[in-house]
Amino acid sequence: MRKTAEPVRGTAREKAPAPPHRVAVLALPGVPPFELGIPSRVFGSAQDADGRPLYEVTVCTADGAPVLSDAGFTVQPAAGPEALAAADTVVLPPTHAMPELGRGGPLPPEVAAAIGGIRPGTRLVSICTGSYVLAAAGLLDGRPATTHWNLAPEFRRAYPRVKVDEDVLFVDDGDVLTSAGVAAGVDLCLHMIRRDHGASVANRAARMCVVPPWRDGGQAQFIDRPVPEPTLASTTATRAWALEHLAEPITLARLAEHARMSLRSFTRRFRDEVGVTPVQWLTAQRLELAKQLLETTDLPIDVVAHRAGLGSGNSLRAHMRTAFGVSPAAYRRAFGTGDGAVPGHGPEREPSA
Repeated sequence: MRKTAEPVRGTAREKAPAPPHRVAVLALPGVPPFELGIPSRVFGSAQDADGRPLYEVTVCTADGAPVLSDAGFTVQPAAGPEALAAADTVVLPPTHAMPELGRGGPLPPEVAAAIGGIRPGTRLVSICTGSYVLAAAGLLDGRPATTHWNLAPEFRRAYPRVKVDEDVLFVDDGDVLTSAGVAAGVDLCLHMIRRDHGASVANRAARMCVVPPWRDGGQAQFIDRPVPEPTLASTTATRAWALEHLAEPITLARLAEHARMSLRSFTRRFRDEVGVTPVQWLTAQRLELAKQLLETTDLPIDVVAHRAGLGSGNSLRAHMRTAFGVSPAAYRRAFGTGDGAVPGHGPEREPSA
């Protein structure tokens, strides 16, 4: 009876999957339950092609004790500050129980000690007024950041060394990322999954959470009329039409004609609803399609550019370098099928040609 040959260890086919990226979520007194649950829900929905989780999320507190949420119930943490010290990414949801931070006051000693135990190089993330905690710890000095638009003036007065931008959904400053209020935390977590593992993984996670897969960080926090008044036309149908025709030449005039509006009315209405100009939105959607094609197909760069409506390969290269700091080829090497990214790391930036 012939023996079955044992597989050769160490080959690419037998390569063991990387361990999940460790995310610690610090629950502080007065934490809103919705924002506290965002990292667990979104990161917990990210899986590799074999259904393995890509992130391990742990909710902890500064001293390991339960904390009272702002909804009136107690949050029982899974760990104490040791989870922060072991994490690859630390997320700070907001707190509504530390008014002294709004005046630039110090962190409570146990919170300062817990944050002081975070390893250098750990990725730091805040949702909404979690940015106050990072700022009070001195971790946002000299860096761009955002917070809830309604609190931006207070935040700017309390922490004048922080470069506050209240007009965006989130700010990605490499190892420190901050988001605007409430649902912008979902956008930021999806952005991080996309940065770590590519658009396909992030889109699957978004589908599991039943949320839009992508809103650019530069989109306005506050949109004047996201839902049109009954007497006003909407650009929704035209945006849906454009997504089905990205490979075609689409001018501003053609979009306005489809919406049956004047050019001026369409441009104003579009920005009121979406928060960016039609051209900015169209370019972003085409780049998103190009990234998906680079991840999931072996199409030549020129063909990817054509199918995404970006013209030539050179045009695609210029757009991707401007938007993401990488070339199409580098993006494909990092996220392409069969050659996925290392968990916790996005594509490395290439030097400009």
